[in-house]
Amino acid sequence: MIKIYTDGACKGNPGVGGWGALIIQDKKNIELFGGENKTTNNRMELMAVIMALKEISPSIELTIYTDSTYVQKGISEWIKKWKVNSWRSSSKKPVKNKDLWVELDEASSSRKINWEWVRGHAGNEGNEKADELANQGVFSMLEK
Repeated sequence: MIKIYTDGACKGNPGVGGWGALIIQDKKNIELFGGENKTTNNRMELMAVIMALKEISPSIELTIYTDSTYVQKGISEWIKKWKVNSWRSSSKKPVKNKDLWVELDEASSSRKINWEWVRGHAGNEGNEKADELANQGVFSMLEK
């Protein structure tokens, strides 16, 4: 079982953003981060999960920890209705970040994933590291 902690950060919303992921496999940790200009926190939360999944074989069972209810509920509950309703929300508006939701759906659909929400900034070591990596992603964009 692999554990993945993910987080997104944004300076301004929209603004300069970063994503971070901590992958814990056996006793080995993999740290990933990146960033984008003119983005939102929700996009960075989604990117963190997508980029982490690209690093892991589809045959391995995962637990993904996120402090984003948008990601956790979106992928485990809301996405089913969005797809049935042609990517429209319950208010009949187009789903925001559809491009990333489609990518996450494709990356996760053939996997066994447990989606867990954790409280952000509450001392959870994995979540704190993912937050640090997301902020590293922001700073990497500011340095360019």
